Amino acid sequence: MSFWDFFFLFLIFVPLLLVWWSALIDIFRRDDLSGATTALWVAVVILLPFFGTLVYLVLRRPGATPQERYAMDAAQNAPAVASTTETRTQQLATLADLHDRGKLTDTEFESEKAKLLGTAPSVPAQARTAG
Repeated sequence: MSFWDFFFLFLIFVPLLLVWWSALIDIFRRDDLSGATTALWVAVVILLPFFGTLVYLVLRRPGATPQERYAMDAAQNAPAVASTTETRTQQLATLADLHDRGKLTDTEFESEKAKLLGTAPSVPAQARTAG
């Protein structure tokens, strides 16, 4: 076997074989095909290895397996979840801004800050001297 035979074997034939094999595995993993349709696709891919595989991959619908549907749902929901949740630092910054603008009293600010941090609210110096 010459170098070029080896080269073409590994750079052309082996990748095509892997695509062919993965198409066959994919046909069996799909749950949206009936038994007859699965048998037909298997016959097409086996009898016409490269052309049949190409036709199958072009006509294949996305989301044909449960894992793909789960991944598609997760990808669609991820941006919405990420954009609506604030980090604790952002929430504290918002509280501090409201307190600085006078929208929250010292007691309200300390109470909300304690809720965010999960600690007992500290009593401000003004509240201790007033009581």
